[in-house]
Amino acid sequence: MLELGYKASAEQFGPRQLLEFGVFAEQCGFDSVLVSDHFHPWEHTGGHSPFAWSWLGALGERTEHVRIGTSVVCPTLRYHPAIIAQAMATLAVMYPRRMFFGIGTGEALNETPATGIEMPPYKERYERLVEALQLMQRLWTEEFVTFDGKYYHTRGATIYDLPPEGVQIYLAASGKKMAELAGHVANGLITTSGKPMELYRDTILPAFEHGAREAGRTSKRMDKMIEMKVSFSIEDDRQWPTSVLGQDEKVGVYDPRELEERAKHIDDDALVKRWITSPDPDYHVQEIEKYIELGFTNLVFHGPGDDQVRFIQAYGAEVLPRLRRKYGSRSDRTYAAASRL
Repeated sequence: MLELGYKASAEQFGPRQLLEFGVFAEQCGFDSVLVSDHFHPWEHTGGHSPFAWSWLGALGERTEHVRIGTSVVCPTLRYHPAIIAQAMATLAVMYPRRMFFGIGTGEALNETPATGIEMPPYKERYERLVEALQLMQRLWTEEFVTFDGKYYHTRGATIYDLPPEGVQIYLAASGKKMAELAGHVANGLITTSGKPMELYRDTILPAFEHGAREAGRTSKRMDKMIEMKVSFSIEDDRQWPTSVLGQDEKVGVYDPRELEERAKHIDDDALVKRWITSPDPDYHVQEIEKYIELGFTNLVFHGPGDDQVRFIQAYGAEVLPRLRRKYGSRSDRTYAAASRL
């Protein structure tokens, strides 16, 4: 049973326009709308970076049933985890059973400009995330939390407005260690498409399942989310060359102008390898099915083109219904808006 979502492209569009796209995605039959939480966009030219928390509240008010979430937030550097725990709890109270909280270890692009600190090495970022998770879970379940960790401290902290169903956490992972942690502590896993299939098959998904088993949990009942990079033309792909940069080319870089410069060598072949690119909906379905067959149950579609209305309409009318007919849907809603397009 699939959940099929829309990734609101917050780095390409301003907050008002982006909000209308999120509302339209619900009307066209998407199950969820996700947004990244960036301080800087990946590219300076034409870039945007609306504040995710304000935007999510507006989206909740303008929509009725789509699930809403972050993909992803770093709750460890420019934010104190206690503040993020309060923010997510408030949203979950306002929009019951609709909110989820995707988190990760962060990027210099977002953390360094806002704080002035150099991005710490991965070991520290991982430790910070684990400690932040521990603190947030306590704040969501206990009163008057005094916490003395290596990185974070609270004194008698209480979050007074909490959702009775709790907060759904998804953990971003691109390798074994984070995938295992997701299996241990999260409700689901988040990763991204366009990498070698053996990485998902042999590393990420087995590590997620191993982490769940170690914690006495059943991974089959946990969500496996993947952000799918999809487009209708190579011209659309060319708007996101930084998406193809390797980790070694991005780590520590906090200036989007520098990232743009580093992406100038990216050619069309590299873009097509990372994005599912075709004007043919059948080709999109065929390529998406490869990820479903690996075990991903929650697919979120990110299209890089300027014409987001066309992208949302086309996926709502020609891609989502085919996937639902074959694999089923978690929602019992009818998708009349999509079928009319």
